[in-house]
Amino acid sequence: MTRALPASIDDTLKLLAGADYAADRALATVLFLALKLGRPLFLEGEAGVGKTEIAKVLASRLGRKLIRLQCYEGLDVASAVYEWNYAQQMMAIRLAEASGETDRARLEHDVFSARYLVKRPLLQALEPSAEGPPVLLIDELDRTDEAFEAYLLEVLSDFQITIPELGTVKAEQPPIVIITSNRTREIHDALKRRCLYHWIDYPDAERELKIVRLKAPRAPENLTREIVAFVQKLRKEDLFKQPGVAETLDWAAALAELDAVALDPAQVSDTLGVLLKYQDDIARMQGAKAQELVEQVRAELRAGSSE
Repeated sequence: MTRALPASIDDTLKLLAGADYAADRALATVLFLALKLGRPLFLEGEAGVGKTEIAKVLASRLGRKLIRLQCYEGLDVASAVYEWNYAQQMMAIRLAEASGETDRARLEHDVFSARYLVKRPLLQALEPSAEGPPVLLIDELDRTDEAFEAYLLEVLSDFQITIPELGTVKAEQPPIVIITSNRTREIHDALKRRCLYHWIDYPDAERELKIVRLKAPRAPENLTREIVAFVQKLRKEDLFKQPGVAETLDWAAALAELDAVALDPAQVSDTLGVLLKYQDDIARMQGAKAQELVEQVRAELRAGSSE
């Protein structure tokens, strides 16, 4: 069922909380403004901090269709916007020739009609929908090249796409656009100017604890506290890739499956591959280092509970 857009920042917080997304007020504010002003929202941050989830939550809670364009190196117009169904076009031409059709202008007009157009995510997002404008997720834009960024400028400025053979397709109502980047490279200012911007950082301990309670409810409370405290400490270490919230949730789920009730240094070492994705990081944190961090976590939690 389609729902109205949130009418305030507090409503936006409630909308996110309704899908168990623990957002801070700064994120809720920029999201509310993006929805209210009809502007794309550009989200940057490390992998696994919840950028993509924003679009999924919006689509789910507002009752809108989610259209996702997953970006990658070499992404082109044929994959992202549209292409012609060449096989059907050739068949139509041969059938026309077999039937004695000689009007080439008419034949060209027929084969370059909407009937033979294959619509990709960006073009799909401009189409009218009974449930309202869709949520368009342009995910990991930093993986594409500058040429594709330049193509997006027309889409994000006027919510229209020009197809030389058909003309310009313009959205009756602009889609809700969420763009994400892991900042593996800088996105051009021309594109950023068309968006509202927000950096999603790793959450503090209090918010991460809330997230784990919501998303990994099977983990015992004591274990949940120790997991969050351990990950918070881990992010202060000199690692090639710090664990994101997604990894914290995976680790909580994994330890719950192992029936853990508290962090055990040996078990921590054995399961570091859930948290860390590079062998050098895992080797650095295993064994004595894992035991040291677990002991620090327990000491700090005991001190906190006695205050």
